[in-house]
Amino acid sequence: MIYAERICNLIYESALQRGTGIAKRSNEYISAKIAGGKAVVALDGDKLVGFSYIECWSHGDYVATSGLIVDPEYRNLGLAARIKEKTFELARLRFPFAKLFSITTSLPVMKLNSRLGYKPVTFSELTDDEEFWAGCQGCCNYDILQRNNRRMCLCTGMLYDPQQPLKKQSAFSPYWMMLKNRICKIFHLK
Repeated sequence: MIYAERICNLIYESALQRGTGIAKRSNEYISAKIAGGKAVVALDGDKLVGFSYIECWSHGDYVATSGLIVDPEYRNLGLAARIKEKTFELARLRFPFAKLFSITTSLPVMKLNSRLGYKPVTFSELTDDEEFWAGCQGCCNYDILQRNNRRMCLCTGMLYDPQQPLKKQSAFSPYWMMLKNRICKIFHLK
């Protein structure tokens, strides 16, 4: 695929810039995701500007949404949110009963996941598929994961369970919280 090399370079450059772990993927791996209809590719004309993909684990019980990357020239435009939403829709369409998960060190990605209904979880609630965890070997933090017997790393695990209904917040929730906080402050309560 013509975009695979650029995607791999963007992932590598982002890992260097952020100083955090992002598992490396080969051009062939990325090409297979695109050809298999398991990727979201964002283009501006012919220019690749963003990417993300899905991967099925544990015989379809779990699906990881991974590899979210946006070209630096196109950041802060809401593109990451759009790609994340489209990747989420793709995963729900292809695997409607699977639990979706994401592991990340990126606070913006955690916020995007939360908006879609993902909840932070321990790694024990994610797939136990050995092949998934072997994919973490390309990350600079892999030794931390190994030292902790796959219980924890610098990444945060986030899970969307389609069996768990989303709780809708009341329109009054922010006001109720503000009132409770003011009362606690006035009376020095914790």
